[in-house]
Amino acid sequence: MASWGEVEGEVPEFAARVRTLFQARKHKTMATLRADGSPRMSGIETTFDDGEVSFGSMPDSVKGRDLERDPRVALHSPSVDPPEGDAGAWVGEAKLSGRAVRAQGGYRVEIAEVVLTYLELPAELLVIESWHPGRGHERRART
Repeated sequence: MASWGEVEGEVPEFAARVRTLFQARKHKTMATLRADGSPRMSGIETTFDDGEVSFGSMPDSVKGRDLERDPRVALHSPSVDPPEGDAGAWVGEAKLSGRAVRAQGGYRVEIAEVVLTYLELPAELLVIESWHPGRGHERRART
């Protein structure tokens, strides 16, 4: 697991693009695990401060109970559609996953994976960039 600061230190341009997508809008999507193991999707607001990704949780919320029981978490940036008829203008999406750790006033995320997906023109390739602690940055393209 890693902090956001470690991602920024190792791959600053990649981290900046991921952060920009996460900050494009206020509301993001978070996945936690219910007691029976099924996924729970929730809206969430996140911050990127002092080398950490963090989020709040209301006292006794169901997502907070999920995280106390099983700290695995995934976050998805806001989704933005491309302009009509211009798929190449799609800015992409970002995801990160790891473990939520209780912090002052909420949680911080210990990062296991960061993923950035976007289109690359003119070949209209779907590009998937990722970063993992110990493996570093990888880039794959699919047609």
